[in-house]
Amino acid sequence: MRPTLLLFALLAGCGSAPSSPEASESAESSGPSIRFEQAPGRVDVFYGDAPLTAFHYEEKWDKPFLYPIVTPSGKTLSRGYPVADRPGEHTDHIWHRGIWFGHGEINGEDFWREKGRDQTAVLVPAGEPTVQGNALSATLLMRTPQGKQLGSISETFAFGQEQDLRTIDARIEVLADQGEALTLGDTEDGGFAFRLSDAFREDMGGILRNAEGLHGADNIWGKPARWVDYSAMIDGGLAGVALFDHPRNLRHPTRWHARNYSLNAANPFGLGDFTGDESADGSYTIPAGGTLTLQYRVVIYDGSPDLEALYQGFAH
Repeated sequence: MRPTLLLFALLAGCGSAPSSPEASESAESSGPSIRFEQAPGRVDVFYGDAPLTAFHYEEKWDKPFLYPIVTPSGKTLSRGYPVADRPGEHTDHIWHRGIWFGHGEINGEDFWREKGRDQTAVLVPAGEPTVQGNALSATLLMRTPQGKQLGSISETFAFGQEQDLRTIDARIEVLADQGEALTLGDTEDGGFAFRLSDAFREDMGGILRNAEGLHGADNIWGKPARWVDYSAMIDGGLAGVALFDHPRNLRHPTRWHARNYSLNAANPFGLGDFTGDESADGSYTIPAGGTLTLQYRVVIYDGSPDLEALYQGFAH
């Protein structure tokens, strides 16, 4: 059996989200607990003995990610490619892996697309991830294809489960810690994202909706909303993934890079791209020594939860 990862260090969450120490203690005392196991280049996450996801940071990947996305009943909702290919599955956009954060223009460098190691800006772990309670943290160095470090990104993920849903609370901190400002440019390609299986494509019966009551990618894409939800019939039952934008986030409610091929990203920067207004500028500059903090909740569920009620619990 692989050794259980030692518990130490945590960038604490805020407010009443489960990433707070109080919520972590409550979650652990009420039933099976979140636990972690170290493997080469990844940390596996379990709820009791049931696999929940894994944090992948193998050297072959240009940025870390969470994969797979699994419901409490054991249904896998994430696309397999390129981690675990499935016959007949779409194999576009190799950088769409599970759940991740990236951005297509930071000081002119692309931390979203992946075009080969010599042409790709990468997020390199500064060391091994650390865990405490129900949360995992990692520090990532932002390196250009030429090897220059622009800044760093701190990621903390707090995991939870109750009844028919699982939650992942994400805290993303972008740090301008290399003596220069960081400008995140106006582009649709970026943000905190997930990519699901082909079952969630609109042309395969996937259902896309947002908190404002809009349905379908054509209506949701680029629009501001508190949350966006993708659902589909999987093995005879409804399952889905919703992404919540925290009220404290930059430009809340955020806009969404919500595509009909099962990609969804919360993106507060792509104002010009999303609106088609050439005079609009959604770029944002973090001054030297400054930090931009973004918080999200991923809800992975079986059935039909009341997402607005869940959102209000997250927001308040």
